[in-house]
Amino acid sequence: MHDLILKNVSFSYPGGFLAVDDINMEIKAGENVAIVGQNGAGKTTTVKMMNGLLRPTKGDVLIGDMNTKDYTTAQVSRVVGYVFQNPDDQIFHSTVESEVRFGPKMMKLEPEEENSRVEEALKITGMDKYREENPYNLPLSTRKFVTIAAVIAMNTDVLIFDEPTAGQDMEGNKRLADILRILHKQGKTVITISHDMEFVSMNFDKVIVMAKKKIVRTGTPREIFWDMDALDKAMLKQPYVSRVCRALGIEGGVICIEDAINEIMSRENV
Repeated sequence: MHDLILKNVSFSYPGGFLAVDDINMEIKAGENVAIVGQNGAGKTTTVKMMNGLLRPTKGDVLIGDMNTKDYTTAQVSRVVGYVFQNPDDQIFHSTVESEVRFGPKMMKLEPEEENSRVEEALKITGMDKYREENPYNLPLSTRKFVTIAAVIAMNTDVLIFDEPTAGQDMEGNKRLADILRILHKQGKTVITISHDMEFVSMNFDKVIVMAKKKIVRTGTPREIFWDMDALDKAMLKQPYVSRVCRALGIEGGVICIEDAINEIMSRENV
């Protein structure tokens, strides 16, 4: 397993646009981390540097003892899997199974290992029932799970999800939460970009807040979602239940319904 460290990392796109400005970040092996912030904060650029899709203009991205500057994108992707925000940027096979099988096949695994990875990925994501379908016959929200399955089948130590909740309904979000739980239990490092603060508050142990190309704050969901200064800097809102409780004068780090119930019951028992 690999720790992931960014040291004094900046990135400028061709033309000189600065997207990430001298950030430092450390994600331990096996951590379940959300990166949050408004559009333009630098989130996607940051995670693309973790996967080798982009190379830092300044600084170093270290995955264990690998410096991404010294490896090809293909080599880095064997360690860090990346699920794009738009699945149509990633899908290019005519059936769900062939899409999921492509990565393991390119790795030239033994047939038994290849089949095992494909079947596990299809089962974890619920895509086994669609294995013979053309991905483009499926709704966009379901196509996202096809790309998630394809990355899971690669069996990388680190998995990055870029806005997986976008376009998902409650059932889709529940399935995503179950997938994250399974991967975390397997010891994988999971890094997720999300604008859904409710989803973040309920499914991650660590939250990194970005704003204006920099890191504003790192902490647990309870720390982050009651740090109004950090949220204001990043133009983020608390989860809905936290906002309701704050309006009622109830604080105590409430981030979910269970917290709110416990806080209310404790006050009634005083």
